[in-house]
Amino acid sequence: MRYGMNPQQTAAEAAPVHPGRAPLRVLYGTPSYINWLDALNAWQLVREAAEVLGAPAAASFKHVSPAGAALAGPVDEAVARQHGVDPATVGPLTSAYLRARDGDPKSSYGDFAAVSHEVDAELAELLARVVCDGIVAPGYAPGVAAALGRKRKGSFLVLEADADFIPPAAESREVYGLRLSQERDPVPVSAGLLADVVTGEMPDASRRDLLLGLVVLRRTQSNAVCYLKDGMALGIGAGQQSRVDCTRLAGAKTDTWWLRRHPLVRDLVFREGIRRQDRINWQIRLVEGDLTADERDRCREALGGEPPELGPQERAAWLARLTGVAFVSDGSLPFRDNVDHARRHGVTCIAEPGGSIRSDEVAEACRTHGIALARTGLRLFHH
Repeated sequence: MRYGMNPQQTAAEAAPVHPGRAPLRVLYGTPSYINWLDALNAWQLVREAAEVLGAPAAASFKHVSPAGAALAGPVDEAVARQHGVDPATVGPLTSAYLRARDGDPKSSYGDFAAVSHEVDAELAELLARVVCDGIVAPGYAPGVAAALGRKRKGSFLVLEADADFIPPAAESREVYGLRLSQERDPVPVSAGLLADVVTGEMPDASRRDLLLGLVVLRRTQSNAVCYLKDGMALGIGAGQQSRVDCTRLAGAKTDTWWLRRHPLVRDLVFREGIRRQDRINWQIRLVEGDLTADERDRCREALGGEPPELGPQERAAWLARLTGVAFVSDGSLPFRDNVDHARRHGVTCIAEPGGSIRSDEVAEACRTHGIALARTGLRLFHH
């Protein structure tokens, strides 16, 4: 490897558990320790999502958790404008990655991408225009891998996954001289996990989003929750010690995703020469509503005029229009506060393992808010 978790950790190597049976192979570039972790987790996510939901899938990974994940689907005007694509003609794999990257585009800056199908020329052309550090896929169209390998002066990582690879039944890691081993999680994500609906009714579209959320959280650092709509993750909260903090963090990301679609924000006109990522970042900062004096000056320079502001009433009215959002938790909701906060972000259905001592209170909160609740009985912690 290029190095371990940090550049000072120079003695680092990656080797298959069984010689000659590596799940990924390097086509271009030299991965680091974290690159490998991102690629291995991201590939498993998109592979399972495509198998479970029958559609091309993509993920945008940062620091061993997805910043976004999505299935192929419609690319809306906000995304099309940002990336200069025609939503009527964009291909399914490119649409999946655009939608995955749009869930949290600030965090996706410098991401590791993963897609479930062969990378075509269209997706390669998009990758050449965005700040992305590498990609893992089960294959590449002729000439595509070599073209991607020239990106970033040859440091862009191009990894190919073995789609037929079957992982060992057990997995282990060594930490501070201690080897930890466990059975690989054998339970597949399937529609049967949503059979126990204890409150409300679950539309088919919501079930699809909940299944995607379960796949996403299986590869997200715990504690983790995910808000989803129309086959894409809108907000992912990862690695929080408090579940309700995770719920609030991911909810804030969901609000930001929706506020970026407000016409006042979506239609912002920036001065020529302002980079795509800077335009996205200014949209996010504007909807967050707490520009510092220095940021206001720089935003004014980028726009060539005074930054617009969403007033409290206009902001609240727009957020109230977001509905039909699915919410998935990788562990049992311990208190009803998670439901109360989730409802603020348009949530109408929830999937969680159940089994906490206050599960009845959680169910009652869902009834109060008119939220459909499915108990999966499956914890999906990932560390």
